[in-house]
Amino acid sequence: MPVITLTTDWSKDDFYLGAVKGQIYSNLSDAIIVDITHKVKPFNIYQAAFILKNSYKFYPKGSVHIIGVKTEAFKDQKYLAAEYDGQYFLGTDNGIFSLIFNDDDSVKYISINEKRSSFPVLDVFSKIACRLAQGEKYEKLGETISEIERRVPLRATIEENVISGSVVYIDSFQNAITNVSENLFKRVGNGKPFKIFVQSNHYVISRINKTYQETSVGELLAIFNSLDLLEIAINGGNAAELLNLDTNSSIRIKFQ
Repeated sequence: MPVITLTTDWSKDDFYLGAVKGQIYSNLSDAIIVDITHKVKPFNIYQAAFILKNSYKFYPKGSVHIIGVKTEAFKDQKYLAAEYDGQYFLGTDNGIFSLIFNDDDSVKYISINEKRSSFPVLDVFSKIACRLAQGEKYEKLGETISEIERRVPLRATIEENVISGSVVYIDSFQNAITNVSENLFKRVGNGKPFKIFVQSNHYVISRINKTYQETSVGELLAIFNSLDLLEIAINGGNAAELLNLDTNSSIRIKFQ
């Protein structure tokens, strides 16, 4: 049986989650429901896109991912279904799909033929997820479209010998993940000595760790994580909290 995942900005204590799971089980009693997260900041589609983008690829073919963040449709916004790499994604056309798939031309989009609802995850997406999980053909969900709402992701910028980046995600250890990739770092730096300035000139890092434990407990460090993104952390500490970092906090890397 295909997996149905939930990514929302709800609290687990709200009735929303219980209602949606009940709706899914009522339509598909042997469903496999996975909670990816319910801790997205309210209406923060950038955070939701980051989490889902870096999670879905580990799920089996046929999985259905329900996106329950900023779902109420405004004006001409549509409910969308997306098919990509053998998996399905259901959400509202609020820009989040462009952030997840980076305008990949191989994504197939369908405008879902359902009435608008104040609670589309319950009234629309959960039911469609069950239909897809039971083998209904994707093309029957609605009209194929090519134009969707687009949002511009936060990208690192390059000047002469300088990379300017931003924090894009704070994980549960309060590590600050940035939008500077290892490939970009190596391409611009080309092996030169460097200094990483975190938020200001007060916090400076001049080496890249291979593991967190290379740095003494309580010390600031930089590491390229499993996503190949530059991460600012404190060994055994909470970097984001102690350095007052949040999404959009700046970092600068100066190469000599």
